[in-house]
Formats: sequence, structure tokens, C-alpha cells
Amino acid sequence: MAETQHATTTAAEHAPAGGDSALGLDATGWVAVVMLTVIGIMLWKRVPAVIGGMLDSQIAAIRATLDDAAALRTEAETLKARMEARLSASDAEAKAIVDAAKAEAAMLVAKAETDSAALIVRRRAAAEAKIAVAERAAIAKVRGAVVSAAVDAARTVIVGQTGAAEQARLADQAIADLDARLN
Repeated sequence: MAETQHATTTAAEHAPAGGDSALGLDATGWVAVVMLTVIGIMLWKRVPAVIGGMLDSQIAAIRATLDDAAALRTEAETLKARMEARLSASDAEAKAIVDAAKAEAAMLVAKAETDSAALIVRRRAAAEAKIAVAERAAIAKVRGAVVSAAVDAARTVIVGQTGAAEQARLADQAIADLDARLN
């Protein structure tokens, strides 16, 4: 029984001081009534529709942003594909230019080798021709000196052994013989 008394005193201590409140509602009841009233006013003023409209406009803005982002992504992928194609084309073009330059360099080297070989042949031929001309000139000079010495010797011998008329005839004959040999 002591326990039941204790339970009643505790409940009595927590009970409102004036008994039941106005219109038979306690504080919890009044809070419920006020909440229902606020909710009713909100429904009457169409607050959920306004909130839904605001949310719908935010959803539309987000969708527009997503659509813009998707369009930008598509454009970026297109640009990337174009740039990759250009890069590939420029790589191929650069390789072709390098290959053409190598081929041209090889051709120029071969032409230079051919030209230098031809130049060596021409210079050798020119040098040999100069040598031949110099040899002929030297032979002609030696022959001229021999002829001159022979003429002088013949003159000395002829002058010493023959008379003037015979010397003139022998000189004319020697000149005629030399002319025939030189020509």
C-alpha cells in the first residue's frame, strides 16, 4: 500500500494546479489544436503548392544545368576527337616530311658523290692534257735546240770545208729539209 500511495502523490504533484484547463483541454491538447490550426492555415493559403512550385523551379534549373553540362561534355568530346584526329594527321604529316627529307638527303649525297667522281675524272683528264701539252712543248723545245745545234754545227763544218756558192746551196737544202720535217 505504501507503493500505491507513493504513485498517487507523484501523479498529483505533476498535475496542473488549477485542475483541467479551459474547454477541457490540457496543454498538450492546446498544442495539438494550435498545430492543426497552423497546418490548416498553411493548406488554406496553399503553402505546399508554393513550396512545390519553388522545388519544381529549382528542379527545372538543375535539369537545365545538367543539360548544359551534358551539351558541354558532348562538345568537349567532339573537340577532343577533332584534336586527336589533327594530332594523328600532323604526326603522319611529320613522318612523311621526315621520310621525304631523308630521301632527298640520300639523293643529294648520291648526286654529290657522282658529281665529285665526275669532277675528279675531268680534273685528271685536264691535268693529263696539260702534261701532254707540256711534254710536246718540251720535246719541241729540245728538237728546236737540237736542230739549232745541228744547223750551227753544219754551218761551222760547211763554212770550213766549202766555198760560198756551195754553202748557200747546202743552207737552202737544209732549210728545205727542216721545213719538210717540221710540217
